[in-house]
Amino acid sequence: MSADALNWDCIVVGSGHAGSCAALTARDSGCQRVLIVEKSPPEWVGGNGYFTAGAHRTVHGGLHDLLPIVTNVAPEAAANIDLAPYTADEFTRDIMRLGDSRSHPDVVKALVDGSRDAVQWLAERVNVPFILAFHRQAYLVNGRQAFWGGLALSVEDGGKGLIAADRAALDAVGVETWFDTAAVELVADGDTVVGLQVSRDGESITLRSAAVVLACGGFEASRDLRSQYLGPGWGRAKVRGTPYNTGDGLALAQRVGARLTGDFAGCHSTCWDANAPDDRGDRVLSNQFTKSGYPLGLMLNAEGERFVDEGEDFRNYTYAKFGRAIISQPGGFAFQVWDSTTIPWLRKEEYADDVVEKIWGDTVEDLASKLVEKGLQDKDAFVQTITEYNEAARAFQAEQPEAKWDPAVKDGVSTQSSHLHLALPKSNWALPVEKPPFLAVKVTCGITFTFGGLAIDPETAGVVSNATGKPIPGLFCTGELVGGLFYRNYPGGSGLTGGTVFGRKAGREAAKLSGAAR
Repeated sequence: MSADALNWDCIVVGSGHAGSCAALTARDSGCQRVLIVEKSPPEWVGGNGYFTAGAHRTVHGGLHDLLPIVTNVAPEAAANIDLAPYTADEFTRDIMRLGDSRSHPDVVKALVDGSRDAVQWLAERVNVPFILAFHRQAYLVNGRQAFWGGLALSVEDGGKGLIAADRAALDAVGVETWFDTAAVELVADGDTVVGLQVSRDGESITLRSAAVVLACGGFEASRDLRSQYLGPGWGRAKVRGTPYNTGDGLALAQRVGARLTGDFAGCHSTCWDANAPDDRGDRVLSNQFTKSGYPLGLMLNAEGERFVDEGEDFRNYTYAKFGRAIISQPGGFAFQVWDSTTIPWLRKEEYADDVVEKIWGDTVEDLASKLVEKGLQDKDAFVQTITEYNEAARAFQAEQPEAKWDPAVKDGVSTQSSHLHLALPKSNWALPVEKPPFLAVKVTCGITFTFGGLAIDPETAGVVSNATGKPIPGLFCTGELVGGLFYRNYPGGSGLTGGTVFGRKAGREAAKLSGAAR
């Protein structure tokens, strides 16, 4: 192998969105030779980013601020859109409240402060085809598209479109990718990382570089590490995305003295189709296995009991924690249930006939009987739970007839009235489930990524040494491997934005180390 093939200005481990942002920024900042090392084959390019909906949470000034970077809003349609500004304070509060105020404030600030510039860069430099997410984050209410939950941006064709844009931008500037190449060991000279040992085509190769960026995700695809950190029941969780995120970055960094931080017992896990593949995502259906329509209905476990407040908050503030709730239920699965009042509000991309198995019933009793063969253990309890829920929902309606159901706001339509309330409420969107036909879908826990990771300097994305508390020269981190950002829960759309923000920081610092910064 030639000397040129062994020497690089920047090496990025991982071909996902975060790694792509780091590699492109390094190249744009002056690095002439940038290499992405990816242990998957080419057909698995894109890491977990490929399996997302492409949602990016960002600070913004409202509709007028986002219209210039989206491609799916005609001028005449804009007049019928309600999209409020989303401030830095709101973004920060969302991360902190969902994480029990445990998230590292400086890392959160770096993400929030860098978010708007990050999506502008993606739109202008990477040509990411951003759209307003009418299909995911808005409801048509009284003739107007009303956005909710602080999130508005998605990407045309979701993660597939995002990764396609990333790859086109990288190819255009000559960033090279080595597929089927595993990162084996960081090469250090004293306390400084100076390269990376890889395994390629059965050969061990030592590469030299002034900067190595770890962007190879967490450990969600490792059954053993899930059981070790998350608990023994997590062995049965289904992997939503790439099967190649098995904790490599953590192991590599630990061997050079990196500091671990964050919620190693926590992860992003959601309601996932019980019939989805076990150990990897589907490259065709991708994020369509998500089943996020529970705020419109109910979720019951195998024993016929509700176990979460389906209306606790907007879906994008609860979906990343409800997978954990499901996996703790008997059998690790649950049933989502609706009646014909709310079925039309379900997203077709998740609940179309050719996407998910549907179980129908003419009555709640009929539905319960059919669910027995799908795992329901107590059909009488199932019927009783829905009966009691309906009584409580009707009691609220009778007491507060002025309360109007509105899925685009937290409408306060609940199961709690002065003379009848449930021990486990449904706090919003609590319509009776009483109008036939009735629909159920079986769901389980789909794990997306893990929250524990590496400590970083939020200004540089440099990986912090456990011994010194200072960044390890030459070593950087971005994406799902960043620790200390999310605890217990997660505001939807923050991950891809964070990968962009910290990937750009890492890329700029890599150029400085290579002596090529401009």
